[in-house]
Amino acid sequence: MTNSQSWRPFIMVSLALIMGTIGTALASPLYPIYQELWKLLPSQITYIFVAYMFGCLATLLFFGRASNSFGFLKTLQAGMLFVIIGLALSAVSQNALMLSIARFLIGIASGLISTSAMLGLIYTIPDSHKQNAPQLSSIITVVGFGLGPLTGGIIAQFSSQPLFTPYLPIIAGALLCLLGLGMLKAEPVQKQPFSAAPHLQLPEPKYHGLFHIAGWTAFGAFSAFSLFASLAPSFIKDIIPWHGPLVSGITISSILMVSAIVQFSAKKVSPRKALNAGLISLTLSCILLAICIAAHWSLLFFISVVAAGMGHGLGLMGAFGMIHGMTNLDNRAAVMSTYLFIGYLGTIFPIIGVGILSDHYGFSAGILGFCLAIGLLSCVLLLCQRNMRTALQH
Repeated sequence: MTNSQSWRPFIMVSLALIMGTIGTALASPLYPIYQELWKLLPSQITYIFVAYMFGCLATLLFFGRASNSFGFLKTLQAGMLFVIIGLALSAVSQNALMLSIARFLIGIASGLISTSAMLGLIYTIPDSHKQNAPQLSSIITVVGFGLGPLTGGIIAQFSSQPLFTPYLPIIAGALLCLLGLGMLKAEPVQKQPFSAAPHLQLPEPKYHGLFHIAGWTAFGAFSAFSLFASLAPSFIKDIIPWHGPLVSGITISSILMVSAIVQFSAKKVSPRKALNAGLISLTLSCILLAICIAAHWSLLFFISVVAAGMGHGLGLMGAFGMIHGMTNLDNRAAVMSTYLFIGYLGTIFPIIGVGILSDHYGFSAGILGFCLAIGLLSCVLLLCQRNMRTALQH
């Protein structure tokens, strides 16, 4: 077998992961258009956004081990099918309920694709590069998420049908990926009996404190990104001179690109140092965004976006490294599921809170409330981390 042939399955799985993740974030720059067309309240935008997260969480909880039972290839194909159906329904949605159902289906797809593609990349990568598979998986995922809002924003900006056209090329790409995956041969693997029972687990008791610091850091990092992905397109028109789907798409993509660059650049930094730097960056982002909203300083918005991207990248990298250090092969998957579950809650409750506050008191109050809550959480986690280190030294 030639080297180019041996890379083909890995490239196919990578493309499927990219197409799946592009589909998840594609709609973010379109939310202000939906809001204006359907006369939606800010809270209704957040409900549409979190419908995706509920789909993703439900899949991780109940079908997180599907790849072990049905094989990564069949699970990945099922995920691609859900992406196609969800995007097609998004393209023809006539109201917030239809769009929420479409987002929920895309969330199911994301949960299936993220778990099966991770296994698939490790399984299909040539042996000479096996040790790089987890890092490649993380970078491919971030690139996919980053391309989603950028693609949606560019197409919507120049399209006469901004709520229909952006979905078409991604549906076509997902269909091609589904066909390509059908041509791959999955080698037989030892399959576990399927169980939909949630399998969450904490690490050993001595690590509980560190685990909660890692989990709630992920909560803060996910919520910071989700704020920009769900409501930034609606509120940036009041604080920066340029707006539209393209500006929104670039803003959301830049957070993920900064996150990816930081993770790549700081891969030799110890997990605890990375986590602390991430928490400091998240706190700084919240302070800058709060000042920006209160004083309408456009420049601070862009700096807060960069700080959020750094906080996202360093915080998640540090938390992931800490989880890796406190687990072994027997409990790593279950502890990681618990960690992700806490992290994904950050994409739901703070964002709904901002939406409800914005309904009653305006966007400024909603964003300031968010900055206060996540800034305080980050400071508390920093103090807990410091106190824990001092206690360990004594």
